[in-house]
Amino acid sequence: MFTVNLRLLFYGLGLWIGGTVALRLFGERLLHPGRHVSEFLLLVISFVLMALLLRRLCTRLRIPRDQWPVSAISLALPTLLLDPFSSAFFPVVFPNIAPAAAGLFGGWMLCCCAGVMAGAVFRR
Repeated sequence: MFTVNLRLLFYGLGLWIGGTVALRLFGERLLHPGRHVSEFLLLVISFVLMALLLRRLCTRLRIPRDQWPVSAISLALPTLLLDPFSSAFFPVVFPNIAPAAAGLFGGWMLCCCAGVMAGAVFRR
């Protein structure tokens, strides 16, 4: 049976809301399709930071190690459920970002979620 860690689900929802607002305000400064080096760095750095974030949250909330995978799903779930709509309606949700950046945005969100999942299963 799947159980959700509600604390991390709410952290994930907060991260999604905060990230969406930040991208609406400043996204044109961050997402530049066609600049391959900066795209690569954005994806790699985000992956690592999200893995570290999950580990930090689980440690601070004293979540047992065997519950980290469920915690990772809980943290990533808002992004996985809501960002498909952000991608589908990209020009409406992010009018300040070039529509050509929609693919980069989708890939970025997948890298972030992959980082969360990796943070739960990889040992130091």
